[in-house]
Amino acid sequence: QVQLVESGGGLVQAGGSLRLSCTASGRTFRNYVTGWFRQAPGKEREFVSTISGSGGTKTYADSVVKGRFTISRDNAKNTVYLQMNNLKPEDTAVYYCAAGPIISTVGSGYDYWGQGTQVTVSS
Repeated sequence: QVQLVESGGGLVQAGGSLRLSCTASGRTFRNYVTGWFRQAPGKEREFVSTISGSGGTKTYADSVVKGRFTISRDNAKNTVYLQMNNLKPEDTAVYYCAAGPIISTVGSGYDYWGQGTQVTVSS
């Protein structure tokens, strides 16, 4: 069992930066792929990025990220990060982290989800 807690969301102006954190309980967190998804009001949840348990493999939704976001992890701290730079109003959404057994860009590939953190980007 893995419990995930996101933090780091907030209100930022366009062009600004935020770093989201996803902290997990459990000693086996390093065995899990961890992904970030987001859901804007009235829209479907979409994939943002994911990282393997070792941190050696990273995947991004290029259409979403466009080189602005970076995913990383610190297994000693049981934490995965999403550094978001040059934020745009269209990045406004609730951001969720999720943990699962394999690299996947779809939500069904993940077994555990956090409660989400709100990111709001003002123009």
